[in-house]
Amino acid sequence: MSSALLPKPQMRRLLARRMKFHLFGAFLVSLGCAALYKFGVAEPRKRAYAEFYKNYDPMKDFEVMRAAGVFESAPPK
Repeated sequence: MSSALLPKPQMRRLLARRMKFHLFGAFLVSLGCAALYKFGVAEPRKRAYAEFYKNYDPMKDFEVMRAAGVFESAPPK
């Protein structure tokens, strides 16, 4: 009676069938992680660097560090 109610287990190509499912899932998860990193980390970092270097004056920064005595080859004035 119970053998008629239970389906027979799949004995052939079980690994291949499960592997397709898991590879597809892993591919989707990796794409999601890549997109999350790109739009959550890389793009804001690019914008922050662009904003910093838009107003950055390296000579002014050099003079501040020179006055503070950071450099050995360029003594403070």
